[in-house]
Amino acid sequence: MEQQQLKRCPIGVQTFEKVIEGNYLYIDKTEYIYRMAHGASNYYFLSRPRRFGKSLLVSTLHSYFAGKKELFKGLAIEKLETEWTEYPVLYFDMSRAKHVDKETLESMLGFQLSGYEQIYGRPKEAVKLNDRMTSLIMRACEQTGRQVVVLIDEYDAPLLDVMHEEENLPVLRNVMRNFYSPLKSCDPYLRFVFLTGITKFSQLSIFSELNNIKNISMDEPYAAICGITKEEMLEQMGGYIERFALSQEMSKEDTLLKLQEKYDGYHFAWPSPDIFNPFSLLNAFEDGKLNSYWFGSGTPTYLIEMLRKFKVSPSAIGMKKALSTSFDAPTERMTTIVPLLYQSGYITIKNYDKLTQLYTLDIPNGEIRVGLMQSLLPNYLAGDSDTGLATIGEMYGAIAGDDMDGALRLLQEFLSTVPYCDNTNYEGHYQQLFYIIFSLFGMYVDVEVRTPKGRVDVVMRTTHTLYVIELKLDKSADSALAQINLKNYPERFVLCGLPVVKVGINFDSESHTLSDWIIEG
Repeated sequence: MEQQQLKRCPIGVQTFEKVIEGNYLYIDKTEYIYRMAHGASNYYFLSRPRRFGKSLLVSTLHSYFAGKKELFKGLAIEKLETEWTEYPVLYFDMSRAKHVDKETLESMLGFQLSGYEQIYGRPKEAVKLNDRMTSLIMRACEQTGRQVVVLIDEYDAPLLDVMHEEENLPVLRNVMRNFYSPLKSCDPYLRFVFLTGITKFSQLSIFSELNNIKNISMDEPYAAICGITKEEMLEQMGGYIERFALSQEMSKEDTLLKLQEKYDGYHFAWPSPDIFNPFSLLNAFEDGKLNSYWFGSGTPTYLIEMLRKFKVSPSAIGMKKALSTSFDAPTERMTTIVPLLYQSGYITIKNYDKLTQLYTLDIPNGEIRVGLMQSLLPNYLAGDSDTGLATIGEMYGAIAGDDMDGALRLLQEFLSTVPYCDNTNYEGHYQQLFYIIFSLFGMYVDVEVRTPKGRVDVVMRTTHTLYVIELKLDKSADSALAQINLKNYPERFVLCGLPVVKVGINFDSESHTLSDWIIEG
């Protein structure tokens, strides 16, 4: 009975009108709509990761500026807005233009323009995209007697897949710059302009002289404009939490902890409330399962390509300090992977130091950490990741049962059967492999951990044991353990409250697997 009383979760529904009229669950974000519509600026840009509610936000703006007051009954904006003026709205969805060349992109942009030109007309002399856009805005304003609203969703979609291609990126970028250029010259005819995207391309290269656009991506008042805060979840989704707790046979408190570990942890400003990934959270409530929905919906190929281009090791993705200019930066001029990782949602803000103006960035939650490691695993297992994941699952069972010896035997057997993997003749390769494996366990893991007398190769913590692991290549497990004892690495962790287990491991460069190991409690 309780399940029938709950509204359906809007899985894949990105149209505000459909959400409201279809009686789907809607997390009320209309206060932000009112704030923008009546703010000091008429031009806004918002960057958020994919599937974070940007399209639904744009659709909500569309309904608001179209004067559809009846759709907003019972929402926050109903008490705020008094005029409900209907404006001509031009909406462009750039997500349709993915994986395209110059000619196809121009054709698709022209097709979107033609839909509005059938309403407002098109002069014969308007042939180029920028001329057609200019004419369209001016005609819409003149014919309706009201300024025009322009909404552009996923403005950077045509560019993401060619971000790593030095030849194609400038070509498509010029097309988009040409298309967007009238937004500056048509200022007298425009009431409101709003663009969303994942990445932040420089204003110079994309928006031409559109230097009056307000980037609210890191503004504290708009920190929760997309996504679902814990407060929103508790106030508006209580029934879903209770239903989910029943399906998991857990208490409400334990359920909240699990949901937070898996899907929470995003911050797009500081201070900011904790923000849940809306796509994953809604899917989990709908299915009654703690699956990896956001990451499972597709790992962008451009991310993996850029990680390779910048030679980023798995353990180097999270936990770093940076100025905002280093990560909230134009992606086409980036010198590190950090801006792309942040703007794509693979790392997020975790803290901020006012004195140094440094932000602490890290992987948001368990879903992202595990998903990233699964995507990077083929680079360390010569592509045989399916069998590798099964082996890692067995290793997890062994370590959970305090059987590190059994876990290492499983890894030894598996590595001896996979094809030769490039770049395995150095200790760092195996260090990163261990980092990925332990990350997939969902356990705490770190590499190159500083101690008073040196650095530990790998530290891994389960719920009841802390493992200090030293790796050697073409030496011996004895020498690995001797280094742990000589530099007294366990002393660094004596206050952790867990028993410390020392593990010395030696790898053989010819067989590309573990040759021997020693475990001491």
